[in-house]
Amino acid sequence: MSDSLSATADAELVGVVPEEHMAAWPAVFALSMGVFALVSAEFLPASVLTSIAADLSISVGAAGQTVTVTSLVGVAAAIFTPIVTSRFDRRLVLWSLLSLLALSSLVTALANGFAMLLAARFLLGLALGGFWSMAPALTLRLVPAQSVPRALALISAGVSAAFIAGGPLGAYLDSLIGWRMVFGLSAGLAGVALLALLATMPSLPPQAAPRLGTLGVLLSRPSIRLMLISVLVIISGQFTGFTYIRPFLEHAPQLGVTAITIVLLGYGLGNVVGNFAGGAVAGRGVKLAIVSFALAIGILGLVMLQFGASPIVAGIAVALWGFAFGFAPVGFQTWMMRVAADHAESVSGLVTAAFLVAIAGGAVLGGLLVNHVGGLGPIGYMAAATLAGALLVLVAGKEPPRP
Repeated sequence: MSDSLSATADAELVGVVPEEHMAAWPAVFALSMGVFALVSAEFLPASVLTSIAADLSISVGAAGQTVTVTSLVGVAAAIFTPIVTSRFDRRLVLWSLLSLLALSSLVTALANGFAMLLAARFLLGLALGGFWSMAPALTLRLVPAQSVPRALALISAGVSAAFIAGGPLGAYLDSLIGWRMVFGLSAGLAGVALLALLATMPSLPPQAAPRLGTLGVLLSRPSIRLMLISVLVIISGQFTGFTYIRPFLEHAPQLGVTAITIVLLGYGLGNVVGNFAGGAVAGRGVKLAIVSFALAIGILGLVMLQFGASPIVAGIAVALWGFAFGFAPVGFQTWMMRVAADHAESVSGLVTAAFLVAIAGGAVLGGLLVNHVGGLGPIGYMAAATLAGALLVLVAGKEPPRP
């Protein structure tokens, strides 16, 4: 199917809610709460890794594999959840996925060994990939077409807040109440998000049922292939740098633990602001939003390589980096919603899967670079990859039609 045909479908399917006063904004906010709960749980192990390893008598490396398991399961869940659940009301599917999150966090808190911990993270992967594949697509049925970028920005703000809750705050709470209680709080957070969805989400009966063949239809569209490649390149660079930002901050500006926590908090706060700024920019031009954030991260990476020995420069650069990356989720999702509104859930699943593959790949590559090049290696790759991705979208990307 051509991109022109998808634009026709876009006009038919986007804007199911014809007037702003009919928009279900409380449900969009509840989706953002769900994303916040899910991504916080995803990032929590990184902030309490040594505590988990010591308590369960496993190596730190083994404990770190819980993140890998979540990502790998999440890739499959993102692609296949819309297909497997195609006969069910989307509201029921979302409720079920958040229930899985609550169960995962409870099992993690009660884990008495490595196998039980991996099983819990397997459940989280199912919830994470499934929820993320559906939440952005459902904005098309909750708000008018012109409000979709703003709704996507609100949902993505849950990710930004999770960078704070799953990182600095998770480590702080671990020191106060222990990692098991931290995951108990995660289960409670999932419960609150579930209650919000129960109270606000309208019934959303399934529309056109996605099939495995739908993936082939989507991958045949040049604009979708371009964007998936861009996600793999840009996001792998982003998370190669971000996953190993601590070695850089310890090596270049030689910051201590407290200073690093403050810098990471600056990243998270910048990311929250960037989400909403990204929504506004994407509403004016999606290509502009994607190219500008990737270009900005690339330039900031070069600044960090050249002048990162200064604590002030490093701190400001990391905060601006967080702001720039805030454009990413809303930019990529808005692009996909415009070129594939006829298969919104399936294309959202493809984007989510590409993100998770890029995150996992970036973490592996970053580890190799740290071991063989040092703390500057991941930042160097981040700069190169994001600049290459910006150039790719700038040269080959065509602004998708507005609904």
